[in-house]
Amino acid sequence: MKKLRLERHGITQYDEIFYNLSYEELLKHETDPATSANERGTITSSGAVAIDTGKYTGRSPKDKYIVSEETSRDKIWWGVGAVVPITNNSDNQQISEETWYYLKDLSLNRLNGKKLYVTDAFCGANADSRIRVRLVTEIAWKAHFFKNMFIRPTEEELEAFVPDWTILDACKVTCPHPHRHNLRTEVFIAFNMMERMTLIGGTWYGGEIKKGVFSVMNYFLPLKGIGSFHCSANMGKKGDTAIFFGLSGTGKTTLSADPKRLLIGDDEHGWDHDGVFNLEGGCYAKCIDLSAEKEPDIFRAIRQDTLLENVVFDSKGVVDYASDKKTENTRASYPIYHIDNIVRPVSRGGHANKIIFLTCDAYGVLPPVSKLSSDQAMYHFLSGYTAKVAGTELGVTEPKATFSTCFGQAFLLLHPTRYAKILGELMDKHGAHAYLVNTGWVRGKYGVGQRMDLPSTRKIIDAVLDGSLEKAEFETLPIFNLQIPKAVAGVDSAILNPRNVWKDKSEYDKACYNLAEMFIAHFNNFTDTEKGRHLVDAGPQLSAEIRD
Repeated sequence: MKKLRLERHGITQYDEIFYNLSYEELLKHETDPATSANERGTITSSGAVAIDTGKYTGRSPKDKYIVSEETSRDKIWWGVGAVVPITNNSDNQQISEETWYYLKDLSLNRLNGKKLYVTDAFCGANADSRIRVRLVTEIAWKAHFFKNMFIRPTEEELEAFVPDWTILDACKVTCPHPHRHNLRTEVFIAFNMMERMTLIGGTWYGGEIKKGVFSVMNYFLPLKGIGSFHCSANMGKKGDTAIFFGLSGTGKTTLSADPKRLLIGDDEHGWDHDGVFNLEGGCYAKCIDLSAEKEPDIFRAIRQDTLLENVVFDSKGVVDYASDKKTENTRASYPIYHIDNIVRPVSRGGHANKIIFLTCDAYGVLPPVSKLSSDQAMYHFLSGYTAKVAGTELGVTEPKATFSTCFGQAFLLLHPTRYAKILGELMDKHGAHAYLVNTGWVRGKYGVGQRMDLPSTRKIIDAVLDGSLEKAEFETLPIFNLQIPKAVAGVDSAILNPRNVWKDKSEYDKACYNLAEMFIAHFNNFTDTEKGRHLVDAGPQLSAEIRD
């Protein structure tokens, strides 16, 4: 193990090291009856291994911290709690170098002297911009998760592997006195950009590893002028590339998994001088209510080498995907080659010529599809809008607007306008067209109208991707100033302008005004930069006359 030079990470003693185990070896370790219940997995009827992540069945974004140090201090988009917060919209919280070393000592004291799993992988399909990442953990299934999610090096590449970034996953340790160290809870996910290291403590949730590495890429790639985006991507038979942005519930996974096109990746991508490339080597799919009929690709992907998180299964290992007994955030991680219809051998495509922003507007205000200018694309990218419906079990049925900046607010380490500027420049350079697609409600808000049917949305996506929508005649939606096509093949033309199909036009106008106010209020977070101030005019415009 001398070649691993683990002492560079602070690992000076260990009981045993298991380095880059094969899937077969990992299976033996993670199902070993001698391991504790939290560490032990169960083989399900599909061949996938099911594990539980304990108390935390999702990410803890409010427990993410970044060290305030000289190389990155002036670059980070600091939020509330910073000495000089840029906005109150950022999730990036400062910790001192003193706190970092305290947390690092806690983590190393936990890991040193133990049986450890060390796994190396790449993040980024392009060799000239990828980073080499190392995970050190006590837990075999964490190594399995990491192996699934990132790009697996060849034996030759492992021989010369020196990590650019290291993750010390000490999930069994917690911070005993968090408030003394300005932490919110005993859980910590801490980043040190100068040391190039992440510490994870107090949470077993696998997604902290995945999204932590994505956050790191969101720091380094844009500083090189490379786009780093929370999106899916696919490629047509002629090599045309499209990227899809959208928050949970908007249909991003479903709509980008197109049988007529090849999947590049489902969640995280870079865009450089060569084109769009996957940052990952696997998929991390939600599987609540999963079925072979609704999501056949994902359903078939759950087989041997897949890791299932927090699912319910019976004594025969048959998974009940409808059960939310443990959490609604049940997940499956699997290597990308478990999906048949993918770009091979490397997950990358050319420059994107179509950009699709998906929103589920439960207010019923936005059109099913609208064409965006470059500035409007940056505006809606920064807005990251969707609207969710509150849980009916509480008797609340009113929609609630959600704005997640750049469709991935929790993972942005730099100011959001930096990502928007790169996106706009890439669009202009490569002639990409952008569209806003509403998969939410038409003919009224939630509870009054109906949700857009999936076949109609697919026809809209087809018209975007095959270029036929570019030839349509357009009209302008007031206030939002969106360009709406008057016709789309196979779609009821009446619904394309949402105001036309509301029974009470004055109620639509009121709802449109109210939604515009929400957009404007959120966008005020970005007017601290020249780019943000420039883009204000690309958003909805209000006046007293309109309100009256």
